[in-house]
Amino acid sequence: MKLSNSELRSFLDEKYDLYNRETFIETDPIQIPKAFSKKEDIEIAAFLASTIAWGQRPTIIRNARKLMQWMDEAPYDFIMNAQSSDLDIFDEFKHRTFNGEDAVFFIQALQNIYKNHGGLEAVFSKGKKNDGDAKDAIANFRETFFSIDHPQRTEKHVSNVLKKSSAKRMNMFLRWMVRNDKRSVDFGIWKNLSPADLYLPLDVHTGRVGRKLGLLERKQNDWAAVNEITNSLRKLDPNDPVKYDFALFGLGIFEKF
Repeated sequence: MKLSNSELRSFLDEKYDLYNRETFIETDPIQIPKAFSKKEDIEIAAFLASTIAWGQRPTIIRNARKLMQWMDEAPYDFIMNAQSSDLDIFDEFKHRTFNGEDAVFFIQALQNIYKNHGGLEAVFSKGKKNDGDAKDAIANFRETFFSIDHPQRTEKHVSNVLKKSSAKRMNMFLRWMVRNDKRSVDFGIWKNLSPADLYLPLDVHTGRVGRKLGLLERKQNDWAAVNEITNSLRKLDPNDPVKYDFALFGLGIFEKF
């Protein structure tokens, strides 16, 4: 399907408008952080929900909700005050290959981040300094996250962009936190990263649609592909390229484009 840039922009703007609305939340893991109003609760809930966002969406939502219940529906308060005995229940957690050991470490790592590094936004922002973008922010976050003793197996659950991972879930989390178009889906509560710095959360669906529309030629869904498709989208909207995630995802999931 070969469209001119203006035709492509018009087509994708229409789909963005169609899918970027409150009804999107009903079937999406973003509904987990939507249950909260405090900034720290939102970002912790969003981080944990996005971490397990692979597989069947109803299962993702059910398991993310379980995590919130185990944190007494107050994730920030829980993170700040949890003793090791409070973490025992998380030993039972399982979502695909993310298990109890991973869940316990994630809580310990978040506790370290909020107590010693100023919180999630501060850690991502620090990585973005000196004209960096979301890739640098993700790399710095990962380094800080694993700066305390951790199980080796857990490393696979935080994408390593320096090893060319597409970092789909991390890019989705950043989209939630940074984009602020007042359309009631993304939160836009982080101010130290700009929507222009973000990269597309590339998955099977957005990749397939992107290739059909001529936005992406690379066959693998790795960081080089993320970079390529995001650069294509920046030509359509340099200030907010990942708004088209709604369009590409909607076309792939809901329209089987």
